[in-house]
Amino acid sequence: MEYAAAKSSMCRQCGRSFTPFAPKPGLKLRTTEEAPAPETSSSIFGKLEDFWKRQTSCVVECFECKRKQQVSGAATSTICPSCSAHIDLRDYKITSGFSRSIRTRGNVHLSGKGDLASSSVECQSALIEGRLRGNLHCDTATINYSGKIPGRISGRHVVVERKADIHCFRTVRAEHIEIKGRMSGEIIAQSVTVHRKGSLEGDVTARAISVDRGGMFSGQLAIGQVGLAQGELLGEQKPTASRPAGSTFQDAVARPLPAT
Repeated sequence: MEYAAAKSSMCRQCGRSFTPFAPKPGLKLRTTEEAPAPETSSSIFGKLEDFWKRQTSCVVECFECKRKQQVSGAATSTICPSCSAHIDLRDYKITSGFSRSIRTRGNVHLSGKGDLASSSVECQSALIEGRLRGNLHCDTATINYSGKIPGRISGRHVVVERKADIHCFRTVRAEHIEIKGRMSGEIIAQSVTVHRKGSLEGDVTARAISVDRGGMFSGQLAIGQVGLAQGELLGEQKPTASRPAGSTFQDAVARPLPAT
C-alpha cells in the first residue's frame, strides 16, 4: 500500500527507490506470504527499547519542501504529505569503508574503524569517531576524533570532545561551537565557547566568543554580524551605492583584530 499521489517510494525489502504505478484493470497479482522470521532471544533492554520506540513519536522535516510532520519513533521511512518526497528515518553505523551519500533524518555513528568517504552526509545528529572525508550537515555533531578533516562541517551545534585533536581544511559553520579538546581551522558561528583545557587556533568570525579559564585561543577574531564579516558570504547581497551617515557596528569590525 502506498500514498495515491506518491511520486517515489522505497522497497521495504531491498531498500531501493522506484516510481510507483497503479496496476492495470483486471490484472491478477500473485502474492506470496513470507514466512515469519525465527524468534531470537533478545535482552530485556532491547525489548524495552523497541517498546519505547513504538510508544513515542518525533517530528521530522522534509528535505525538499521543509514541511514538518509527526511520525512514529519506530518508523524507518515516510512520505511527505505535501510534496510526496521520500524521507529516510534510519540510523547508520559505519564500521568500515563507506562511500555512498547519506540523507536521513536519523542518526549517523562513524566508529573508530570507519572511513566515511561519501561526498555528502545529511542527518539529524552525528557522532564522529573515525575518518571523515566528505561534507557533513546535521543538527548536532559530536567530534571525538584526532586527525585531519578535509570536508565541510555545518550544523546547529558542534561539539569537539576533550580527546579530539582535529585540523579542518574547510570552514566550519554552526550556530554554536563548543571546544573541549584541540581544534584548528576557520570558524563562522553565532557563538563560540572554548572550555577549560580546550585549544582553538585559527580565524573566528562570530557574534560572541567565550574562553574559560584554562582555555586557549590564538588567531584572527572578528566580532559582529556573521553575515557581513566574511567576503564569501556577500555573494547574494547587492552592493549599495551610498553608506549611512552614522557609524554602524559593522564598520568597527570590518578589520579583524589579532587575539591571543
